[in-house]
Amino acid sequence: MPTLPEVPLLDHSTLESFLARRFEAQSEKLSDIPHPNLLKDAQKGSERLARAIRNHERIALVGDYDVDGVTSTAIVKRFFDLIPYPLITTIPNRFSDGYGVSKNVLERIDADVIFTVDNGINAIEAAEVCKGRGIDLIITDHHTPGDTLPDAYAIINPKQSDCPYPFKEICGAQVGWLLMGLLKQELNLTIDMRQFFPFLSLAVIADVMPLVGINRAIVKTGLEMMSRSTLSPFVMIRDFLNRSAISAEDIAFQIAPRINSAGRLEDASIALEFLLADTTEKAYHQFELLTALNTLRKETEAQNTAEAMLQVNPNDSIIVVAGEHWNEGVVGIVASRLVSHFQKPAIVLSLHNGIAKGSGRSIGNVDLYTLIKSQESLLQKFGGHKMAAGLSMKSETINTFRNGINEAAKGVDAADFIPHNDIVGELEHEMINFQLLELLERFEPYGEGNPRPRFLIRDADVVAVKLFGSEQSHSRIELRPSRVSQKTLELIAFRRTLECPESKKMSCSYTVNKNEWNGRVSLQLMVERVF
Repeated sequence: MPTLPEVPLLDHSTLESFLARRFEAQSEKLSDIPHPNLLKDAQKGSERLARAIRNHERIALVGDYDVDGVTSTAIVKRFFDLIPYPLITTIPNRFSDGYGVSKNVLERIDADVIFTVDNGINAIEAAEVCKGRGIDLIITDHHTPGDTLPDAYAIINPKQSDCPYPFKEICGAQVGWLLMGLLKQELNLTIDMRQFFPFLSLAVIADVMPLVGINRAIVKTGLEMMSRSTLSPFVMIRDFLNRSAISAEDIAFQIAPRINSAGRLEDASIALEFLLADTTEKAYHQFELLTALNTLRKETEAQNTAEAMLQVNPNDSIIVVAGEHWNEGVVGIVASRLVSHFQKPAIVLSLHNGIAKGSGRSIGNVDLYTLIKSQESLLQKFGGHKMAAGLSMKSETINTFRNGINEAAKGVDAADFIPHNDIVGELEHEMINFQLLELLERFEPYGEGNPRPRFLIRDADVVAVKLFGSEQSHSRIELRPSRVSQKTLELIAFRRTLECPESKKMSCSYTVNKNEWNGRVSLQLMVERVF
């Protein structure tokens, strides 16, 4: 049983002060976005693209199959359509091509200049192929660079140690957008780069970038623009969500998984066509396909998670599990499920033809990228960052890898494995009202770096627990927090079936959300964790 955290009793003013402190040292003005020419090689890259356009050279773009990569591709394609200039656009298929600008992908591309978005920082072989074919390769990426960089014409990545760009935690779409901003200057165009903010906000949220500083400014503006945009994808998103205002959490939990499902299960081109749709009919059609794929993704993920659970060694600090033909597209989500259940970092591998490919997710302050890097000699490929990474190896090395990474983890401070406690305090019953909702809305958008405040209910009397939904897979809990008052609170736990404890007592953390339905607004309390 998890220990109940010690947290303060809050009123509205102390909660407001707490939330305001999160942003004291951060500038949140769009005007504070650093100039793109601070990105190392960005000026060089934009000058080469401008020269290619003036000389009518063939230009190709290679994106990635997750939301950030697909959105990056959509931003660049829309920009080139505005010039207008033809652009060869390729997003690798996860299953047949693997990740990024690979040798396999290059065989299909006939171009003078190739540039990447959201990938390429480890594309050493691809850079050699391009050099051999006389192609100028421009890499734009935001993932952690390895010890050796590709021999490319230009590498634009804020995480390079010698890159002076001051804001390092930006997503691939932002790097691509900044490069397009410089290209606009080079070509002396009058394109308004703010029109891409709705796409940028989608990528920033989906790629779990910290919602502080310029990221927060972009997402705030992007979500407001999304709420009134006439572009077909955003008209569709608005219709689907049926809300007067779109929140970061709507994007994170409703829209991003659908866009992601295309690359996870089929081909990311389905998602790209949705983001590039120029009619509402096309957007609706693509969104229906994405929704169907997302349903299939959930079923596949549930099955793979159940199988992975059975393999976990409870004595390991870092979970490493592998399964024949587990779907490569969902192993990252399965890893997240294992992290949540076991409260440990997890790596999930799919075995196919003697090769193990997979994803890892971390917890607390454990640097998973560094731990994986410690086993570099066993790996064919790896990349990522502190909290999430991808990797591949020969199947026969899995046990050696698992033993090695667990040995390396012995050097990690035990405190780093403790999940971040985001519970900010306890609220008296009468404090949970529309005034609280208005206060919380002032500090949106919530997400990475600015989590929605979680509150604690301690030792409440359980009045009732009822299951609901077509498959009885959600729970509605009625609690009486105070023995003095007869007032009760209703909390919802989606996709969880809870039972009334024998003690008829419950302690849990929860969030306060706005529920909009048919024009009516109400408070919705969502269970986060039961203690």
